[in-house]
Amino acid sequence: MARTHSRGGDLVNAILLSALTVGVGLLGQDPTEDDYYRIVPLPIPEALVLEVSGITLLEDGRPLVCNRRGEVFVVENAYDDPAEHVLFHKFAEGLQEPLGLLRQGDWIYLAQRGELTRMRDVDGDDRADEFETICDTWRVSGNYHEYNFGPTLGPEGNFWITTNKPFGDQPFGAVPWRGFAMRITPEGEMIPTVCGLRSPSGVGASPWGDVFYTDNQGEWCGASKLSLLKPGSFQGHPHGIGSCEQDLWPYEHPGEIPNRVLMPEVSKQVPSFQMPSVWFPRDKMGRAPAGFVWDTTEGAFGPFAGQVFVTDQYEASVMRVSLEKVQGHWQGACYPFRRRLGTGALRLQWAPDGSLIMGGTDRGWQSLGTNGRGFGLERIVWTGEMPFELLEMSARPQGFHLTFTEAVDPESALDPESYGLSSFTYILHSTYGSPEVENETLSITSCTLGDDGRSVELTVEGLRAGWLHELHLDGVRSASGAPVLHPRAYYTLAFRPED
Repeated sequence: MARTHSRGGDLVNAILLSALTVGVGLLGQDPTEDDYYRIVPLPIPEALVLEVSGITLLEDGRPLVCNRRGEVFVVENAYDDPAEHVLFHKFAEGLQEPLGLLRQGDWIYLAQRGELTRMRDVDGDDRADEFETICDTWRVSGNYHEYNFGPTLGPEGNFWITTNKPFGDQPFGAVPWRGFAMRITPEGEMIPTVCGLRSPSGVGASPWGDVFYTDNQGEWCGASKLSLLKPGSFQGHPHGIGSCEQDLWPYEHPGEIPNRVLMPEVSKQVPSFQMPSVWFPRDKMGRAPAGFVWDTTEGAFGPFAGQVFVTDQYEASVMRVSLEKVQGHWQGACYPFRRRLGTGALRLQWAPDGSLIMGGTDRGWQSLGTNGRGFGLERIVWTGEMPFELLEMSARPQGFHLTFTEAVDPESALDPESYGLSSFTYILHSTYGSPEVENETLSITSCTLGDDGRSVELTVEGLRAGWLHELHLDGVRSASGAPVLHPRAYYTLAFRPED
């Protein structure tokens, strides 16, 4: 039978929680990320500058990585632990800043600055022999920041790429289709599909087929985000929407974009505006999200099957995201997962053994990477130990449902004082980034423990649809007395569930 406590619980509960906390402290230090997820660096030769910008697997499971310098390498012995015999064989070179790799059969697809390319090794010597241009419809202005990201494969068999808007001078003149998501058919036809992107450094398809992307905060993008690439939608940045007047754009023009509007109000003035699925608050989570993957390991990587892991280049970290569909909109929460990686994290790829390969670089931006080289390739390996984490934060009509990875201590989990909850939003404006505005502290009026012993229902006063809700769980303990490893989460409540 479920148990419920309301705010104003008795003094005995507080005393018990205090004693429990002291007892845990006497047993030793609190757990750390290293106890659950190890970092295994793959040694890179001193002469090789491997600014990893894309990762895929060959048919035999060996990683194939590309770098910003236009080279592609096969990685041998990548799964040795310790990684003492890693070798890099050059597969291709002379490409123009590829920022992603995708294998389909024996072809490797990649987005260069000016085209979507495919290549393959015909004679089996681990060197690409054939190169073909799939599509080069878009143009470049010569601006340094006109990156192209992808490709990923959509549900209809089309390739998706995202184009970065330029920053600063455009030596060859302004060009169309910057700040867009494109679909490219296998025959090479380009279909502009989503507008209003800023710096869309990650693009990926979900297991159910929807395509999402990550964007970096800046002008017209109040905070970094993960968002659905809904065909015909406008993502917030007005650069490039003049291209929507061309015949190649098959949707309605987004219209005039208002300046200095609260995010929950934007869709009232711009009907095609796509509210993000998840905001990543600056510094609380990260500054520069990039590549992401869904956990399809079925438990080989721990308790987070079906969730999303997202890199952050500045923080040199991997974040975690859970999503749910509310009133037809994908929304959810983000949580810290693994920090202090060796380099600015850009790309992720699941290894055959269920570990997570991460590659990245610091070049062009600063990063909190720890290896001192400014680039790197690592594996994140689950130790097999179960972390006590908030597994998922889900929206309810009157609050939030929390599910933990292990059974909770009822006394702490049922005490409203164990939690802290507030909400805020951002401003859509031409200024770089946005402060957190319209902040409110919310009241948790009751907590109900689920029959499974590891879920808690929070009843909340003051939920606001369209606002981001920040949850702290500093007082919650597991049944064995452990604190939550990462005691905070951020839920983007774009829509409130109906009763």
